[in-house]
Amino acid sequence: MKHLKAFEDALGNIHSEGRYRVFIDLQRHKGRFPKATARFEDGEREVTIWCSNDYLGMGQDDDVINSMHDAIDSFGAGSGGTRNISGTTRYHVELERELADLHEKEAALLFTSGYVSNDATLSTLGKIMKDLIIYSDQLNHASMIEGIRRSGADYRVFRHNDVDHLRSLLENDDSDRPKVIAFESVYSMDGDFGRMKEICDLADEFNALTYLDEVHAVGMYGQEGAGVAQMLGVADRIDIVEGTLGKAFGVMGGYIASKATVIDAIRSMASGFIFSTSTCPVMAAGALASIQKLRTDEGRKLRAIHQAKAAELKQKFRDAGLPVMDSPSHIVPLLVGDPERCKALSDTLLFDFGIYVQPINYPTVPRGTERLRFTPSPVHDAVMMDELVEAILAVWKQLGLDKAA
Repeated sequence: MKHLKAFEDALGNIHSEGRYRVFIDLQRHKGRFPKATARFEDGEREVTIWCSNDYLGMGQDDDVINSMHDAIDSFGAGSGGTRNISGTTRYHVELERELADLHEKEAALLFTSGYVSNDATLSTLGKIMKDLIIYSDQLNHASMIEGIRRSGADYRVFRHNDVDHLRSLLENDDSDRPKVIAFESVYSMDGDFGRMKEICDLADEFNALTYLDEVHAVGMYGQEGAGVAQMLGVADRIDIVEGTLGKAFGVMGGYIASKATVIDAIRSMASGFIFSTSTCPVMAAGALASIQKLRTDEGRKLRAIHQAKAAELKQKFRDAGLPVMDSPSHIVPLLVGDPERCKALSDTLLFDFGIYVQPINYPTVPRGTERLRFTPSPVHDAVMMDELVEAILAVWKQLGLDKAA
C-alpha cells in the first residue's frame, strides 16, 4: 500500500506517548450489571465495570428491553432508509414528541448519535444565520468543536466557565451580528457544571441564542430527568438543547429540542440528518420507554440513589488519601497525571483485580492531567467500593504515585 509509513509513524507516536487505546472485549450480563465477562487472547475473566456511561443501568431495565423486543417483533431490525425516504416510524414520531415535552420545547429531532446531533446542528447554524458568531467554552466536547469549525461562522473560545472572559468577547463584537453561546451542563472529564444562569444572563444582555449540551445530564438531573437546566429552573432560557439517548437513557442516539421553526430548519438543511439512515425503530422504542420511566417517581428515586453512590465513592477516595478531583456531579475523576502510569494503573486493576476502568489520556484531557474516570451506578455497592479502593491503593504504591496532600 502506498504511503503506509505515514500511518505507521502516526501509530508509533501514539505508542511512544503512552496513549495508545486498547478496546476491552466485554460481555455484559443482563441483570448482573456492573458485572461482565472480559475476553482476552488467553482466556476470560469476570470483571466489575466502573466506567460505563449507562449511568443508571437502564440498558438492563426490563421495561426498556421488553419494549425493544416488541418493536423488533413488530417492525423488524432496521428503519429501511433516511427519515425522508421510508425511514420514519411511529416510534420516531412518538420519541420526538416525548423529548420535546421533556425539555418543555415545541419540537425535537432525532439523530443517530450525540456526536452527530452536535456536529450536524452547529455546522448548520452557520448556514442559516448569516454573519454568525459562535462563542464556545474551552472544554466543549469534540463534536461541538467540529460542528463549530464546519459551520463557516466566526467563533470565539472563552476560558472554561469564565463568564468575565465571555463578556469581554461579546462586548468586543458588533452588537448587530447574530450570536450563539455554546456550552455544556456537565463537563464529563472534570465533572463540573457549566455556569448556566450567568451565561443565560449574558445571552439576554447581548441578544445571543443559547446552545446547551446536556448529554451527561439528561436522565440524571431535574424533577423529570430533563437535565441541569430543569434542575436550576432555567429550561425556558435555553434556545437549543442537545442530548443523547446512549448514556443515562441506556440505548443509543442523539437529539435536539427547540422551537418548531428551529427544528424544521435544521431538519431541512442539516446534511448529517438528511443523508443518514434513521435510528433503528428498536432503539427508538427502548429510548422512549426509558425516558418515560425516568420521568416518574421511580426515576426520581433512582437518581437519588445514584447521587448518594457517587458521593460515597468520592468520600472513600478522600478517606484513603487518593487525589480525587473536586466534582459536584456524578462523575468521579481520580488524577494520575502521567499517561504511562495511568495506563499501567488501569491495566493492573483489570488483569490482577478484575476491575475495569479505562484510562483517560490526551487528547481527551490535557497532557499532565491524565486520570481514571469512575462512574458508580445505583448498583455498585459498598463492598465493591471497598475492594476498588484497596486495589487502587496497592497499585498506587507499586507505581510510585503520589497521594493527595
